[in-house]
Order: sequence, then C-alpha cells, then structure tokens
Amino acid sequence: METNEIFQSRTDLGILHQSVHILKQEIGKVIVGQEEMVELLLAAILADGHVLIEGVPGVAKTLTAKLLSKCISVDFSRIQFTPDMMPSDVIGTSVFNPKESNFQFKRGPIFSNIVLIDEINRAPAKTQSALFEVMEEKQVTVDGHSYALESPFMVVATQNPIEQEGTYHLPEAQLDRFLFKIIVSYPTQEQEYQVVMQHHQSNLKDMMGQVNEVLTGAQIENLRQQVRALHVEPKLIGFITGIVANTRNHKAIYLGASPRASIGILNGAKALAAIRGRDFITPEDIIHITPAVLRHRLVLTPEKEMEGANTDDVIRDIITQIEVPR
Repeated sequence: METNEIFQSRTDLGILHQSVHILKQEIGKVIVGQEEMVELLLAAILADGHVLIEGVPGVAKTLTAKLLSKCISVDFSRIQFTPDMMPSDVIGTSVFNPKESNFQFKRGPIFSNIVLIDEINRAPAKTQSALFEVMEEKQVTVDGHSYALESPFMVVATQNPIEQEGTYHLPEAQLDRFLFKIIVSYPTQEQEYQVVMQHHQSNLKDMMGQVNEVLTGAQIENLRQQVRALHVEPKLIGFITGIVANTRNHKAIYLGASPRASIGILNGAKALAAIRGRDFITPEDIIHITPAVLRHRLVLTPEKEMEGANTDDVIRDIITQIEVPR
C-alpha cells in the first residue's frame, strides 16, 4: 500500500509539473526573461500565499500578475492604490436600502480570486490596515458581520522602491502576511532587445489574446492538496527553524522573523519541490526560497542600515552559519 501511495503521489506531481510547464509557456508568450519572478509566483499560488513584487516602473510587474490571472479560470480584480483611497474602497461598505429599510453590504473589489493591488505603497496606513484580516483569515468583517472570500484567494501586490517619491512604508504586520517578496531588476540588454522587437512586431493586446487558460480554481485547490502532502524530513524542519531562530539573535538584525516565516519557508519549499517534479524537499529548496520569505520580514539595525547593508546578504550569512543537513 505504501509503494502504491508513493507511486500515485509521483503520478500526480507529474501532472502538476506538466501544468506548471504549460503555465510558464503561456506567460512566456508575452514576458521575456523574469524566470525567477514567474517561478515564485507559481510557487506562491500552489502554497496558498500572497506575493509582494518590488521594482521600478516598467519592468513588467503588473503585466506578469495579469498574465497569471489570465492563465487561471477564476475571477480577477485590479485595485489601483492612491493616497486618497479609503478602506471602504477596498473591502466594501454598508449601503442603506430604502425599499427594505435596512443596510446591505456592498462588496468591494477585494472579493475576487486573484486580486492585483497596483502600487500598494501609494496608499496610507489606514487603507493598508484594511488588508490585515482579509489576507490572513480570508474574510472581511463589517458592522459585526463576517463575509468569507471564495477559494482560491491570492493577493499579488506591486510596489515601487521605498525611496521613490510619493510612497509610504508598509506596516510590518502587513508585510508579514506576504509569503514572498520578489525583487524585479532590469532585464539584460539582450532580453530588452527581445522585448522591444516583440512590441515592434505585435501590439500588447494581440499578444495577450494568444494566452490561453490552463487551470481552473478547482484544479488549483487539488494541486495545493498535493503540495501540502509532500514528504519532509524532520531534520529539514530543524534546518528551517534554525535559520529563522538565528534571525532573532543576529547582531545586524533589530527585528527578527516570527514562526509565520518558518511556516512560509516550509510551504514555499514544498511548492518549489513540486514545481521541479519532486515529492520531497531538499536543503537546496529551502536555501533557494528563504530570501524571498525573509527579506521583507527582517528589520536591520540602524547602524547596518547606515552602512547600506543588504537584507539578502544578511540572510545568506545566517544560512552559511548553520550546518546543512544531508
């Protein structure tokens, strides 16, 4: 029975691996390069997590998120955050119905399956706080009534670097609710040549029209169950908790990561292993996924920030100090 179960798991992961391959192909019809961003986005949706994408304007952050939603047959909404946006503009509000003489809840754009929040750091803290409950508990509470969101539910938020004019710092409690923070850099000159040539030969609307749906919401839920069932050696869980525990004692870190980060690394490593066709995780999966899980959860000391230290460098230093299990 045990052998049959393993065989069935590997058969299912073969289907998952094939689905991910087709998803990458469909997204690749429009996006040139950015393989790391695409892979982490797919890992996040399989791990049932939210994603924060940071990069300067014009590096295809928003476009990639829209393409992901187009490849999955679920509801999609886009919210453009602005400095004057109110919480009710996101979650909805109660409206008086004169015919029935009562208040009825009018749902906001957050009630969708994949929600793209563009330039999330352009809205003030009051609006950011409206996302706390919905991102963690997948429900909205208004006037004492709770309204559940349909599954799958995923927030993909984009933001400009914090040093850009007209942006706000996201609260740490909100950042902790994102599974990954993906840093998007400029493309290489060769990749940029391909992008410009692509747009020279065809317009964006036509390219988007060539992208096909690959998965349904029900299939996503099925794949998530398979990812959760992946085998994990106890020593690898010890490796994960060792990394996170060291963030709380490192001399360069003022605020370390919480247990939510350990769970995030575990879930992210499972999704990454499944994407790569394995029904077990390895130390390499953990090492690869850890920077994306931790970089937005750590606060460096003022001294390190003044030195211009990079959070990813500190994370790599922590990993090298821990013995890798074999």
